[in-house]
Amino acid sequence: MPDEILSSSGPAASGSVVSDGTQAARKRTGRRKRPGYKKTPLFAGVDLGTNNCRLLIARPQGDGFRVVDSYSRVVQLGQGLSQSGRMAEATMDAAIEALSVCAAKMKQKSVKSWRCVATQACREAENGQAFVERVKAETGLRLEIISPRVESRLSVMGCQNLAMKDKQVALIVDIGGGSTELSWLDLRRLESADEVMRVHRPPISAWTSLPIGVVSIAERFPEHSDRRKWYEDMKSAVSEEIKKSGCETEFTQLFKRGQGHIIGTSGTVTSIAGIYLGLPYYKRDKIDGLSLPTRHALQIAADLSNKSYEERCKIPSIGEDRSQLLVGGCAIIDVICETWSCDTIRVADRGLREGILIGLMEQYRKSRKSSA
Repeated sequence: MPDEILSSSGPAASGSVVSDGTQAARKRTGRRKRPGYKKTPLFAGVDLGTNNCRLLIARPQGDGFRVVDSYSRVVQLGQGLSQSGRMAEATMDAAIEALSVCAAKMKQKSVKSWRCVATQACREAENGQAFVERVKAETGLRLEIISPRVESRLSVMGCQNLAMKDKQVALIVDIGGGSTELSWLDLRRLESADEVMRVHRPPISAWTSLPIGVVSIAERFPEHSDRRKWYEDMKSAVSEEIKKSGCETEFTQLFKRGQGHIIGTSGTVTSIAGIYLGLPYYKRDKIDGLSLPTRHALQIAADLSNKSYEERCKIPSIGEDRSQLLVGGCAIIDVICETWSCDTIRVADRGLREGILIGLMEQYRKSRKSSA
């Protein structure tokens, strides 16, 4: 297929993602690789989350990068963690298997530099460090358990170029399996509106990590027949976590004056976007960068909360895995939109992995300049 630019608009900018076409496509179009193409090194970012293991391999191109390979697998590493305090053997085995695939892909493509990070499940688990040692022994990968602050910064770097230039602040919401990261990007601190497309140290004015995600909230509130109470109980739990964090007053006045917007980078938000567009199956090029009216997002969230698991599975573009955890994510985004009211949610099918790649490539570009 032809190269596909996965950015909000215009040419690839800092952190923009471009997918490589296949060799067959090159033969059909007659395109040839530019001189020095093979010499451009490859970089990789691996994100081992509470529910998924994801890999992205890319090469630098201009101020952004071009994706050459990707991989994703549901591993459910955080399943049962909230009750036992430990990661289960079966889920660790699944994660090891997925990471082995990532390692093989990176080796096959001769990746120059990579970063493999783990988030909430490994942070929380009693056997987190033992798992890291096992990953090294069995896959050769050095798994880095990152702090919520680092996780937040990487997620912001990965999707900051979706910030709306006519707003003064963006709230970036990253709903994970075991936690939800909130980061406030103060766009007033940039010298120009276009600078958000270039900075590698985004102007994060405030951030917090809520210890609640789609997996943990699902385990805490099992689905039952009284769907209204079930959904409201989850929303109350999210509100309580926001109050505990002390972040409920961050930039709220700017949001009330219409000067703020939300960027949602999570499976919850992309799933809502797919339903909003009526897609027969998930299409990243249609969803990434979409400006989703908040009122429609909240209506879809409410509708999903009233459907059974079996009914949710029948919705095109979602599937069984997402259907099981989706309503908990809806409760999280619902409360966030009530607290920081805005007209628009920018949908980001990008985040932590892209942030990793941007950081690695920035180091590479700096080293080239210094040695020139």
